[in-house]
Amino acid sequence: MKKIEAIIRTSKFEDVKARLTEIGVDFFSYWDALGKGNEHLRKQHGYRGNVDTQYIRRIFISIVLRDVNAAKVIDCIEKAAYTGEVGDGMIFCYNIEESVRISNGARGDSSTAGPGDMKLIK
Repeated sequence: MKKIEAIIRTSKFEDVKARLTEIGVDFFSYWDALGKGNEHLRKQHGYRGNVDTQYIRRIFISIVLRDVNAAKVIDCIEKAAYTGEVGDGMIFCYNIEESVRISNGARGDSSTAGPGDMKLIK
């Protein structure tokens, strides 16, 4: 099993969510994140005053899935989150040794199975 984590622009979250649903990813976790990337410290003047762009709001996505689906999901996130600008985000992929679905005790690949799995594997 793999765990995929992605840090993406908040403006691209709906695109990424829609594309993940299209390819069969039925469940993932996400939360707001605040971070500092490789962008240089900049202060920009906007209609609400000066804005420090050093700390940028992002969405953090976490997905655990079967090994066979990892490349497809990474590709999906990369394409949906892309703007071509500095600060598009990052994707990380980790090996997962074990997972357990608490509600029924399912372990391993069967613990992450959902209705969209057949769509993903194709």
